[in-house]
Amino acid sequence: MAQLLQIANSPDLVDQVYRVLLDAISTGQLAPGQRLTQEELAEQLSVSRQPVMQALRLLKKDGFVADAPAVCGGPGKSRGLQVAPIEAAWIAQVYQVRGALDVLAVRLAAARSTRLDPELIRRGRKAVEAGDVKAMIETDLAFHQAIYRAAGNPLIEQSALLHWHHIRRTMGEALQTSQLRATVWDEHQAMAEAVAAGDVPRAESLMQHHSGQASEHLQVQIREETPTVTALSSAHGQLRGSRQPG
Repeated sequence: MAQLLQIANSPDLVDQVYRVLLDAISTGQLAPGQRLTQEELAEQLSVSRQPVMQALRLLKKDGFVADAPAVCGGPGKSRGLQVAPIEAAWIAQVYQVRGALDVLAVRLAAARSTRLDPELIRRGRKAVEAGDVKAMIETDLAFHQAIYRAAGNPLIEQSALLHWHHIRRTMGEALQTSQLRATVWDEHQAMAEAVAAGDVPRAESLMQHHSGQASEHLQVQIREETPTVTALSSAHGQLRGSRQPG
């Protein structure tokens, strides 16, 4: 398992465990189909089983963790949990909703002729050049968040971010074995220029194309990839944290 951030002392330990595991799932460090056990996760995070159990329950509710198939099919034997598979059809549906929100956001932002921080583009291009998967995902999200905020309607960002964890996860899996589309940050820059110029029709058209291309690219990657189920072992690093009650 990949090495993750240590967990600091905090009264909200369940939330910390949830965020650490979600980040690992989102970036592909915990692979689709990988089995998850409370005992091993608790040991590697240096926490008790209770916050791990509660965090896994939340992750299952949010669709990131699922029941695992039984290893030995005996009656009454617990199947355990695994990282939920990534399905192309589900990602297509996520992008349908997120794409509609993005088009609305860019329309409102362009109507206000908002100038986005050019540093967003610079950081994104730098992440691609460095081949840093986590930074690529984070800078992509940061750009879209900037458009949501520029729209002036906080409900857009609140709604869109519900879907971004699933998109982060898909991007994390796809980017392990493929490159981000070379045109992504050119598309971002063109959108930023249209928004600043107040060109609503162009901004909307660019966002529609951008969202469609992103959805298609990720679906192709998902269909081509066969997720590898890996064991939780020190060979892949350790989940680490300071021992805390929970």
